[in-house]
Amino acid sequence: MDIKVIEFNDIVDAKNVKRPMGHLTPIEELKDVPFEIKRIYYLTRVPENTIRGFHSHKELQQVLLCLNGSVQISVSTPYEKEFITLDDPAKGLYIGPMVWREMYNFSPGSVLMVLASEFYDEEDYIRDYRKYCELAQDYYKSLSKI
Repeated sequence: MDIKVIEFNDIVDAKNVKRPMGHLTPIEELKDVPFEIKRIYYLTRVPENTIRGFHSHKELQQVLLCLNGSVQISVSTPYEKEFITLDDPAKGLYIGPMVWREMYNFSPGSVLMVLASEFYDEEDYIRDYRKYCELAQDYYKSLSKI
């Protein structure tokens, strides 16, 4: 499965112990994330018990970061499934093409930011799980032949 947790540089200003200055987390395209960032969006005020996602992308790559609070993410292919909790703004979840994703258990006040490799294109989405499984099986079989 084409996913990985990315740990970003978390810079803590500890010069003034009496008055901490907080954290700075820089993110640079092609350095910290493996693609050029063409789109950034974020989810806020997600109602309790809401599940988001239910799709895959044919080509798009993304990095998901929970800037505040926490969110759980289920990522899967027809062959495997993994559950990840994002609760540290200095860590992101890279999701490559042809990985099904669902986001749930958004904590109150959570902010989930998404960095995307492409501009929005509805044609890149696969929203029907059965159709996704068919396409993904072909996709992963073609990768195993390389």
